[in-house]
Amino acid sequence: MFRRSPARPGTTLAVVCIATAMLMLDIAVINSALPRVALDLHASLSGVTWIIDAYTLALAATVLTTGSLADRFGRRRTFLVGLGIFTVSSIVCALSANIATLDASRAIQGIGGAAMFSTSLALLATAYPDWTQRAKALAIYGATIGASFAVGPLVGGAMTSWFGWRSVFWLNVPIGIVCILGALRVTESRDPHPRRPDWIGQALSAGSLFLVILALLRGNEVGWGATSTVVEFIGAGVLGLAFLAVESRIAEPMLPLTLFRDRTFTGIQLTAMGISASLFAIFVYMTFYFQGVTHLSPIEAGAAYIPGTMLSFVVAGASASLVTRIDSRILLTVGLVFVAAGMGLGLLVTADSSWTALLPSELVAMFGCGIVNPVLSGMVLSTAPKGQEGLAVGVHDTARHTGIALGVAVLGALIPSQALATSHSEAAFVHGFHNAVWVATAIAALGALATWLLVRPTRQSDPDAELAQLVTEAELATV
Repeated sequence: MFRRSPARPGTTLAVVCIATAMLMLDIAVINSALPRVALDLHASLSGVTWIIDAYTLALAATVLTTGSLADRFGRRRTFLVGLGIFTVSSIVCALSANIATLDASRAIQGIGGAAMFSTSLALLATAYPDWTQRAKALAIYGATIGASFAVGPLVGGAMTSWFGWRSVFWLNVPIGIVCILGALRVTESRDPHPRRPDWIGQALSAGSLFLVILALLRGNEVGWGATSTVVEFIGAGVLGLAFLAVESRIAEPMLPLTLFRDRTFTGIQLTAMGISASLFAIFVYMTFYFQGVTHLSPIEAGAAYIPGTMLSFVVAGASASLVTRIDSRILLTVGLVFVAAGMGLGLLVTADSSWTALLPSELVAMFGCGIVNPVLSGMVLSTAPKGQEGLAVGVHDTARHTGIALGVAVLGALIPSQALATSHSEAAFVHGFHNAVWVATAIAALGALATWLLVRPTRQSDPDAELAQLVTEAELATV
């Protein structure tokens, strides 16, 4: 009987890195295409921001559940299912004739992305049981993520300028097919004692997040005092409280609340949400500023992000080597202070400014990002309870993407719903953008304060710090 030969570790690494690069490119390239999508599909600002929030909300809400399913039914199988969902939904995105179809397809993409994110590190751990080789594989994996995020805006801008916004979704199709064929050779693995999926917690958390984001995105259009808006906020609160009640009582919760008894672990998640809800969320509205107010083409707008992303990439490499020499709490706090300062510099832009007016804001904030991200990645594993490292990574991914989803919604609520930065609305957009900048600055500053108060100081001789340094070197560019 024919037996499939086991995959070489390099095959697993190549498949995981290519698939992850596709995910990161999809997150980065779509920003450059948003203004063109809005014009082509005649969408309001809330409709366009759902392109981001539908994806990040679905990913954040399902990454823990897909991780549990992967442990039970197989990581390779779950990874393949995620690839299939992501690839097929990309085709639907590319063919979308209206904003509602595109937003719904993006939500399905997010579920596929969650299945891939939740299994990638586990597949690499199985392929590389020796820690020395695994660290090298993780270094390649982390560099792939950083490089993809760095070039994503330029790639998205170029494709949108030359082939139209639909091409950014068509790009996923050949990459997805290649990854599916490669993943068929990846070694399967399971958890011998898997946790049961928490379907009640899944439904409550997803419902709560959906309602609060729906209320924020529709508030400008239907009114903040409208009955529907008030009901959505109340419903989000009720479901959120029910989620906490359920998670505190069931035997195998999707989000064990006991993890947050460790104040450092809690502080790390707030740090992740702080940088995601401020810096990463405001990228959406920076793109509208570049293309609508300063009238850059999509490829020029994409190029405008390159100085910041490359600076962040370089700084990340330097900060990864500082973990065992400088208190991680100091690094995280200083990094978020730079992010807050960079956000504040966004107030310098006016309706008559050139695109370079936003460059100081971008460079200062991305300098801080380069300090925060690699240190944060290492501390997630170093503070996780023994045997719950995978769950801790899942919680961290949830915090990051929840921060982006909420940040995009909150900042978007401060910009007039029809202010898509066209020639008739530059002043209205910039006024709303300034309001969003104030809030983003406050979010980053509060994140810095929470980090300083909650994260425990690390010592050079602390074994947790040594482990964090190993991981940060492996994931020095993770975003």
